[in-house]
Amino acid sequence: MASSSSVLAEEQFLCSICLDVFTEPVSIQCGHNFCMACIRKYWDGNDMCQCPMCKKTFYRRPDLFINTFISEMAAQFRKSVQVKATSSSDQLPAKTGEVCSDICTGTKFKALKSCLVCQTSYCETHLEPHQRVPTLKRHKLIKPLENLEDRMCKKHNRLLELFCRSDQTCVCQFCTEADHKTHNTVPLEEEYGEKMAELGKMMAAVQQMMHARSRKVKEIKHSVESVEIMVS
Repeated sequence: MASSSSVLAEEQFLCSICLDVFTEPVSIQCGHNFCMACIRKYWDGNDMCQCPMCKKTFYRRPDLFINTFISEMAAQFRKSVQVKATSSSDQLPAKTGEVCSDICTGTKFKALKSCLVCQTSYCETHLEPHQRVPTLKRHKLIKPLENLEDRMCKKHNRLLELFCRSDQTCVCQFCTEADHKTHNTVPLEEEYGEKMAELGKMMAAVQQMMHARSRKVKEIKHSVESVEIMVS
């Protein structure tokens, strides 16, 4: 387990907006640090320029400049995490068909969990902050899923885990409390199981029909050959 000093140092490299290691870190007047893209997006979506941490208001949008010291330290931290992931004896590169970690660079390791809040899949090493940092521990982790963003509800930003039989579409839990409130909805697993069973029956019927036609073709061919023998 990491010591308290190393934990503190590690948390200092996390942007409080994206909850990931700083990318192009900037320092604003109140002293708090963020990724440049994160703080710009945050201010673009609000009427006032405030610090997301201490709520200090800036009446004129501050100019942003990359904090080179934090940027270099964050780069070193990223490198150390990657070295740790690469040297881990418990982790193996993801095989074909397995979900890969979205964070790993170079060798892609097998994802252990997917985070619904971050919409990112993590290997064992990169999942560690979600098991330790208080803000990340509140995130909902699920079994790893490929293309997680495509499985999220565009309206409510929640996992599409239900199927609306009335509209024949995938929905999230929030959808069932609004637009699909009176509709017939079932868990995706249930709908998938029924569809697969239905498909199995159809495939069996098709196979049976193909065998019947094959036998009929053989019978006709045999009859033709018999007639040819009689004629000759």
